[in-house]
Amino acid sequence: MSWTARLAELGVELPEVAAPVAAYVPAVRTGQLVYTSGQLPFVNGSLAATGKVGGDISPEEAKAQARTCALNALAAVDALVGLDSVVRVVKLVGFVASAEGFTGQPAVINGASDLLGEVFGEAGRHARAAVGVAELPLGAPVEVELIVEIGE
Repeated sequence: MSWTARLAELGVELPEVAAPVAAYVPAVRTGQLVYTSGQLPFVNGSLAATGKVGGDISPEEAKAQARTCALNALAAVDALVGLDSVVRVVKLVGFVASAEGFTGQPAVINGASDLLGEVFGEAGRHARAAVGVAELPLGAPVEVELIVEIGE
């Protein structure tokens, strides 16, 4: 089964590629790797939420936003090389705008990791970092970037 067919089976549609908010491109290929730029939780061109996790944003809401970020990253991969060319997900890096004292970053970024597992199965198992930060662009609560390996 192709990854696109798997998305359809899950009832998940990739969004349009989020327009860059600064001087960069959504994804770059080098050799057999595709690196995505950090993806924010844009839905139809607007941030789905703003604020800090553990403050304005609940960890559960932030986990859903991390899933949205991962969908945006997959859209960037798809637009560049086609999702079905992905061999495996190599690494996910997640950033969480954290209220003081919030330490649940790994659970928040599971929203992105869980989606990758649902779509890619064993090929979606990846190395990962979940980092708490003071602020993210535009006040976003989460940001996700991916590195994927593609076939020849």
